[in-house]
Amino acid sequence: MRWSELEYQRCAVARAESVLGDRWTMMIIRDCLLGIRRFEDFQSRLGIARRVLSDRLNLLVDKGVLRREPYSQRPLREEYRLTDAGRDLLPVIMALSRWADRHLPHPEGTAVQYRHVDCDQVIEPRVDCPACATPLTVRNTTAVINQPDSRQEQSS
Repeated sequence: MRWSELEYQRCAVARAESVLGDRWTMMIIRDCLLGIRRFEDFQSRLGIARRVLSDRLNLLVDKGVLRREPYSQRPLREEYRLTDAGRDLLPVIMALSRWADRHLPHPEGTAVQYRHVDCDQVIEPRVDCPACATPLTVRNTTAVINQPDSRQEQSS
């Protein structure tokens, strides 16, 4: 499968990778979640080439993960803000962070802790069954591949 074909795949992971699947994109989203909004701040924090950063930001805007918002009119300057789609990536970033802290630990420990604002408790991401609140694991979860409804395909 070619990279350019990922966004057209039925597989949700493939479609997500078409937007998020390069080495800089999740770092940009992480920085947005930490409050970074301006091109120069992304560039200096990440050490990413300006052209690459511009390409990634444009893709994230085009795909609805970020939006541009002017913060200066003369000269026109814009910052990047998370959309609902971008904010929905918080659990993904948290899960990646937890995975790395567990399986690729840094000698100085974890860099970021997440706290629940309402009760000020340190939290870890987890996915629970909405019916019984049991944490989901590989051992108690199964993936079922949905087959396209052949009747719908024939009537189209």
